[in-house]
Amino acid sequence: MPRLLHACLLVFTAAACCALPLPDPDDGGINLPPGFRALVVADNLVVGKKAGKTAEKLRFLAVAPTGAIYAKLYHGGILALSDTDGDGRADLIKEFGPGDGGTHIMFHDGWLYHSSRTAVYRYKYTPGELVPSGPMETIVHDLPAERDHDAKAFAFDDQGHMIVEVGSPYNVYSDGDRGFGAKGKTPAEVEKFQQTYGGFWRFDPNKPNQTQADGVRWSTGHRHSLALAWHPTSREFFMVMMGRDNLNTVAPEYYDDLDNAERDAEEMHLLREGVNLGWPYTYWDPIKQARMRSPEYGGDNRRRDDNPLYDKPVVAFPAHWAPLQMALYTGTQFPEHYRNGMFVAFHGSWNRAPRAQAGYKIAFVPFNEKGLPTGTYETFADGFPGVDYFTNTRDARYRPSGVAVGPDGSLYVSETEKGRIWRIIYTGETDRPTTRKSSIAVAPQTAPPIGADTPGGKIYLQVCAACHMPNGSGVPSMQPPLAGSPVVAGDPGRLINVVLKGPAAVLPADREKFSNVMPPFGAVYNDTDIASLLTYLRQNFAPGATEVTAAQVAAQRASP
Repeated sequence: MPRLLHACLLVFTAAACCALPLPDPDDGGINLPPGFRALVVADNLVVGKKAGKTAEKLRFLAVAPTGAIYAKLYHGGILALSDTDGDGRADLIKEFGPGDGGTHIMFHDGWLYHSSRTAVYRYKYTPGELVPSGPMETIVHDLPAERDHDAKAFAFDDQGHMIVEVGSPYNVYSDGDRGFGAKGKTPAEVEKFQQTYGGFWRFDPNKPNQTQADGVRWSTGHRHSLALAWHPTSREFFMVMMGRDNLNTVAPEYYDDLDNAERDAEEMHLLREGVNLGWPYTYWDPIKQARMRSPEYGGDNRRRDDNPLYDKPVVAFPAHWAPLQMALYTGTQFPEHYRNGMFVAFHGSWNRAPRAQAGYKIAFVPFNEKGLPTGTYETFADGFPGVDYFTNTRDARYRPSGVAVGPDGSLYVSETEKGRIWRIIYTGETDRPTTRKSSIAVAPQTAPPIGADTPGGKIYLQVCAACHMPNGSGVPSMQPPLAGSPVVAGDPGRLINVVLKGPAAVLPADREKFSNVMPPFGAVYNDTDIASLLTYLRQNFAPGATEVTAAQVAAQRASP
């Protein structure tokens, strides 16, 4: 072959392999800024997939130097996806890994790291291998993991360190957590608690079989933080902490549902060693732009906490947006504005009801030339729910979870519910409509509940609705719906025992599992109150079901 022709073929081949794929006509159903397009790389990866009776979820993403995608399953292993024919769609999908679930996954220094609820693992990465052929190494194991906030985020600095979060299993560390009148633990109890929970610990990423005792506590005063990334310019970690919930449930005399929906920020912090973020004593109010005392610790929606030990956020996102994966944009495909900034995937709120839910988007945080946030954020991609107004999270079509940058500068986004993965590219098109795609609004429930002023109605709205929602819709993966529930509509004796003893002691062990575990209430409420509560449930969520009497509750309480 003539040398000139051979050179031309090499140039053509290189151009072809690096060419951007064709976007979907509707950009995969999402909204993007002008000049950006999207295509669906893979779809329905978790539809029909279960761990026992519990629906599988898709979590974080990592993209290899070859362009292969690795997606973490919440209950299972890791999905490896490859586009073998170059059309931009994954046509080869394989599952591997230990099968103990988890959330975080990322490449670092020639290894593919990933985490479960209790451990951080790694595989040696060999370019060209879709599924690693080498053994999996355990770097950290036996990390604490309880009922809530058990996912483990991790990241690496440039000095050979890895930090790993151990989240708090509480909303606020208190007696009666999330419930009406919850009271905060003593300072001594908080200090002891924070020796194990609510912060990041530093480890050696190359040393196998470490435990939490081998780590060094890096930061404290956290609730839970999964959005975490290292910035090489400022040489600092940045993270976004999930703010607290249930302000109006804990202290309805000081907070209403609008306060609950808007006044507790998702906080982005510069995460230096030794930093204290102020949890559980405080929260950040994005409207007042002030650190406020939590009601469990004497807060009244007016009392500020100016303790200089508590760090201030560098960006305050709106309440309950639920930040998940965060990725530094290291590519050059996108315009200069996006270079070295951070993309954050927001899963979307669940407890703003009866207000509309919010979040469900990819936000962008600009950084300056020093590698520090400018203090603002922008909506980069939205439209994931497919509806403009909804109060029930089950009405959202997609909920973003993962975000990762590919080797060519494309941005990959995953969502939890169906398992769709998008690839967002920059084409520079200027002749496309810039208006947001319209969608159908889902009207909020307007019918007033039956018996809201009864003792049982008050208990439900002050205690149970925090997790099951005022309309009984529940929250996917967190709490089951009560509306239409066979437990609520069925045998009164079983329903009574669920409340007296807790569902774990009464319902089948192989039932669908949820992350928020309902405690027994037999020692909290008397027979009359429990009867009134269950009557309220059946009147509102199981029309036609009989009322529950105090005598029935007493009989079940007396039975072995």
